[in-house]
Parts: sequence; structure tokens; C-alpha cells
Amino acid sequence: MKKHNFSAGPSILPTSVLQKASEAVVDFNQSGLSLIEISHRSAPFVDVMESARSLSLELLGLENKGYQALFLQGGASMQFIMTAYNLLENKAGFLNTGTWSNNTIKESKNFGKVVEMASSKEANFSYIPKGYEIPQDLDYVHVTSNNTIFGTQLHDFPSVSPLVCDMSSDIFSRTLDFSKFDLIYAGAQKNMGPAGTTLVIVKEDILGKVSRSIPSIMDYRTHISKGSMFNTPPVFPVYVSLLTMQWLKDLGGIKAIEIENQRKADLIYSTIDQLDAFNGYAAKEDRSFMNATFTLAEGAKGDQFNDMLKSAGINGLNGHRSVGGYRASMYNALPYESVVVLAEVMNEFNRKGM
Repeated sequence: MKKHNFSAGPSILPTSVLQKASEAVVDFNQSGLSLIEISHRSAPFVDVMESARSLSLELLGLENKGYQALFLQGGASMQFIMTAYNLLENKAGFLNTGTWSNNTIKESKNFGKVVEMASSKEANFSYIPKGYEIPQDLDYVHVTSNNTIFGTQLHDFPSVSPLVCDMSSDIFSRTLDFSKFDLIYAGAQKNMGPAGTTLVIVKEDILGKVSRSIPSIMDYRTHISKGSMFNTPPVFPVYVSLLTMQWLKDLGGIKAIEIENQRKADLIYSTIDQLDAFNGYAAKEDRSFMNATFTLAEGAKGDQFNDMLKSAGINGLNGHRSVGGYRASMYNALPYESVVVLAEVMNEFNRKGM
């Protein structure tokens, strides 16, 4: 039985993408060679890379606006370092909304002064801070758009430039004016592909302004000049990311998937709010469309609920240890029907008296 995959990441991918990717591993474009054994300098893979870079900008509406798209390695954790290496000369401002914000703050302190503009740490990151002041003399401001662990999401972004955003868990999931951001980075393994590559979208005119010497592989300008192939790229993750972006474009792009994501979020949150057996974790106004976090009400039988989830083929619902409870990750490729199944199980559990 095919599972209903609510895993927080690596996460679900479209079935059609998995099929095409598996075929390419055996025989890429009827070449008689596997995708993962051809040269990354060969014309077929150079075309893959260029297509992936171009399509990412197209989906975000950033073509011909001074942005470059890069597929790099090291995950978002490497970007915690690279953003500061390339942009932090004196001091930068950070909105601390969870674990990944904390991590980028920690790494950035190695390069300059860090200003924590606001934090929701005192409430275990269950809400997004608002009404905070942004100092005028910052090199840049950094935010995390979606917090997988705590189930919160920014629905309003600061109007400031340069603005850097970690979009690892909600890239390509909702319509935004992406030109408000000067640098976006996102690990592929939530909404775009398998683990192993990270998409970076950077406005070229923010680069080259720090006085420090930057090692070649840590310098965004190096990767721009080499077309994302300064070193051997992660061939398979880039290819699967291209397939996933093509799948999204064929659906109607970000506008179309946003409607579907809203449907899924509306269903899961209405179920949580209407049933006595469950409590939502995140503040309602800050709830994430991607990751719905919830706990069982006091006295509810967790073992019974877990058995019901297993019988229904529901996978990956366990919450992070920082929060406990449950986390329904509803990335782009998760079908609405999977959320319907989860809602039915939750309703049945509630009817049985928890």
C-alpha cells in the first residue's frame, strides 16, 4: 500500500517525477548511459543545469531582474556561513523564529556583529514576533520564512534591503513578490527534490562589498562565473529538482499550487480546531501552510491514535522532539487526498472518546 507521506524531509515527491528520475538513472535520454555516470561537463548535463537555473527564476518571476540562480551543496547549513561570508562586513539583523534561525545567528557571529531584532524563544517559538524595530545601519536582514519544527510561517516580511531569506521549507509554495528579497536559499529536500543540493537565488549587485578575502568555493561570484559548476555538481538532485519544477510549471506554477496548499491547510487546521482530542501548537495567525503542528489533549490515548495512523498508512507524522506531539508536513507534492485520510482518522479517534 502506498503510504500517505507527511514526512518533514526528505519529503514526498510527485510520482511522475520519481518515475522519470528512476528511468534516467538506468538510461538518460536514451543515451545508453545512466544520468549518474555521464560527465557533468557533457552537453546533456550542462543543458540540465542551465534549464534548472532558468526555470527556477521563471517560476519566481525573477527573470531579467539582475538575479542569478545557483545549485550548490552543503544544504542550508552551508548557506548560514556563505551568506555571512559574502555579505557581513559590520553587522546584520536577524529575526529569531526557531532552530534554523538560531543556527544562522550562531554561524554569522564568526564574521561580524549580530543584532537579534526579535525572538519568540521565550514561548518555544510558537509565534512570529511583530512590531520590532530594524536598525538603519545593517549590512542586511535575515529571516526564515517557514519553521518546520514549530509550524510557524512569516506572512508579512520586513520592507528592507538587502533582505536574505531561508526558504528551505516553503520555496515555490505560495505567491510572493520575490523581488523584495536580495538573496533566497532553500535546501531541495522539502519542495523541490532529494537531499543533496541547495538552490540559491541572489541579486548580483549585493555581492563584492565586503573587504575580507573569500575562499573561492565560498564566494557566490565564483559559482556565478562558472555556471554552478565550479566543482562537480550534485547531478542527480539537480536533475530531480528540474523535473519537479517542470511538474510545478505544468500544474500552473506557484499560483496554482498555492490554491491546493491552502485547501490542505484549511482542512487540517479546521479539523484540529473542531475536535476536543487535539490542540494546535502554533499561534493561529502565524500557522504554517506547510507544517501543521499539534498535540493530543490531556488524557487522550496516544498509543491508540498511533495505531490508527499506522492502519491508515500514514507515515512521518511524529513531531520534533522540541515540540512533541505531531507534525503534518504538507509540501507541494502531498495530495489533498492524503490530508482527507488524516482528517478522517482524527475524527474517528475523537468519536471513540480519545
